[in-house]
Amino acid sequence: MLCARECPDWCIYIDSHKETLPAEGGGRARTRNVLDRFAIDFALCMYCGICIEACPFDALFWSPEFEYAEYDINELTHERDRLREWMWTVPPPQAHDAAAEPPKEIAAAEKAMARSARGAGGRGAAERGAGGRDGPGRRP
Repeated sequence: MLCARECPDWCIYIDSHKETLPAEGGGRARTRNVLDRFAIDFALCMYCGICIEACPFDALFWSPEFEYAEYDINELTHERDRLREWMWTVPPPQAHDAAAEPPKEIAAAEKAMARSARGAGGRGAAERGAGGRDGPGRRP
């Protein structure tokens, strides 16, 4: 939630609630935060990039998409689902060194795709929809 705190325009809206998970094996119950809403109001955003730099999880990033003009100013508040649509347009980060390992995000995505392909009974990507990327992404 550092992104919302560091934003000078206060254009990032985050709502969450705490959920208690029952203990397994006699341990104590755990609580976790559950995200209810993540939205960015692009009518207020000044595109400074502070939120991207402040995010410790690397969940925010620049997208090459820029054509999202609207007739109604209320439509410039993009909720999590609309932000997720942009995720597939962002190019992967460049390696710092030619001999460097690929980014861990790409390896994790490939593992998830392989796992879902095994669980789907060998269905093709066209049957899963959207090139196999129909699940919630790590980045909003």
